[in-house]
Amino acid sequence: MRITPAVVEREYQWVRDRDTVIVPLINSVRDDLGSIFGTEVARVAEQQYVDAVDSVFADGDLAVNVATLVWLLRDLDVEADYPGFVVDELLGRELAGMLAGQQPLRLLGEATFHYADVHTHGDDGDPAGADDLDAALAAGIQTRLPGWEWTDGESPFTI
Repeated sequence: MRITPAVVEREYQWVRDRDTVIVPLINSVRDDLGSIFGTEVARVAEQQYVDAVDSVFADGDLAVNVATLVWLLRDLDVEADYPGFVVDELLGRELAGMLAGQQPLRLLGEATFHYADVHTHGDDGDPAGADDLDAALAAGIQTRLPGWEWTDGESPFTI
């Protein structure tokens, strides 16, 4: 595996073009979590997703790491899947955290990944990492986007 600027560009375009799959998953996760936590959460539009992806890949240091994890998950498959369950969960959680941003958003992205992953299933024949990749993109991007009431304003703990 060799990561080059061309590879980063390819993975960026793949993630960006995944908007029609990831945005409905984001909105489903937001609807579910909003209901669980008793709050209204703004829905995400495809352009918001695309803009967030653009922002992630505009940071070259972040982009190379995100692209690498995306590429790994797109191709990761393990015979009988269970042994691969650990590694695809690890990579997916890490990707969600990277996409979400700095703490505490990083931790929330990682936690949301596990929720999204339970509700995401790949198609027959997909590699084991495919559903984890979709869950990671949905969890990480939705966490970095506005729409949660507690993020809509100044923190009451700001000094």
